[in-house]
Amino acid sequence: MRPKIARLGGALAASMALTLTLAACGGGDSTEPAASGGGDSPTTLKIGFMGDLTGENSAIVIPPRNGAKLAIDEYNAKNPKIKVELVPYDSQGNPDQAVPLAQQAITQDKIVALIGPAFSGESKNVGPILEQGKIPSISASATNPDLSKNGWKYWHRLVATDAAQGKAVADFLAKATSAKKAYVIDDKQEYSVGIADVAFETLKAAGATIERDKIDQDGSDYSSTVTKVKAFAPDLIFYGGYYAQAGRLLKQLRTGGVKAAFASGDGSLDQNLVSGAGADAAEGAVVGCPCFIPYGVTEGPVKTFADNYKKAYNADPAIYATEGYDAATAFLQAIEKGHTTGEAINTYLSTVDFTGVSKPVKFGPDGELGATTIHIYRVKGGQITWLGDSTVAKLD
Repeated sequence: MRPKIARLGGALAASMALTLTLAACGGGDSTEPAASGGGDSPTTLKIGFMGDLTGENSAIVIPPRNGAKLAIDEYNAKNPKIKVELVPYDSQGNPDQAVPLAQQAITQDKIVALIGPAFSGESKNVGPILEQGKIPSISASATNPDLSKNGWKYWHRLVATDAAQGKAVADFLAKATSAKKAYVIDDKQEYSVGIADVAFETLKAAGATIERDKIDQDGSDYSSTVTKVKAFAPDLIFYGGYYAQAGRLLKQLRTGGVKAAFASGDGSLDQNLVSGAGADAAEGAVVGCPCFIPYGVTEGPVKTFADNYKKAYNADPAIYATEGYDAATAFLQAIEKGHTTGEAINTYLSTVDFTGVSKPVKFGPDGELGATTIHIYRVKGGQITWLGDSTVAKLD
């Protein structure tokens, strides 16, 4: 996911200016001191977490941060030889704001790994900086397909891409609703446009007559779009974007008399979609996600994770909480094996292969996962419920 359009050129210029500094901070092998404690053996290592922690879409990012912290707290509770500190970096989802935070994380805080960035726009800007600093990253939620095409060696993610997500959700909707007319809307942000593009082409290929429009991400009055949608009279509306805008849009669509089925992607998978639209307006809304939220799990490691998460945060795990936990676990496995620098940890990630609470975790040479399962969720009775993966889920 990504909330704002990245300006990669500025990030590259800033990162090139710091090449020598970052190279000095990130090099070395597994025996090189890389944390506090002095001497040749560090006693504490720092892992960063970057994403929108206080902004409009923070509800998508706080759960993976909490999941990562839970994994690290559990690790530290075992009193390991090398302890780990999680350092938060609140980018508010802004790609430009993420750049100096990444520089600070490497040159001042001397992190050895980063969980995040959470969104794709900031991932695009920060990626070159992490490459130069030789700092491995695992994003729990950045879904832009092009991120893995940059040739980055230190970049990884724990989710399927927008291409996989958009197609799976649109295929599911085409079969489940038999929609003959569809309307696709986005809010011009990179993530929004990307997933909307895929949904548009998939629904079109399925035979639907289709139209498209855009809304202003910072706007609050979507009456122009509502008028267009009502005139077109679709059976299905797909919105590419985040819950804050999705809730406002859905509320205005229903107030304007539009009764078509409403669907969106992972950016809208939060209870704030319901509160923003109102329970009545949100009823029946479908949301897809390349994430597994453990609703109703009653046994096994996922149940243990959910119980521990609720005990720690007095809340049930939400979107990308399991992915945040698994991202931290991958780094912690490297540290348990004695790898204490970015380079050594990154080398270890190429060998990682375990069953996480979210999915099997194994990275390819391009940093992508092999698993591409897309889950379908639906609002029912004012609550988000899990229907299953897109290949077996059914609407009532």
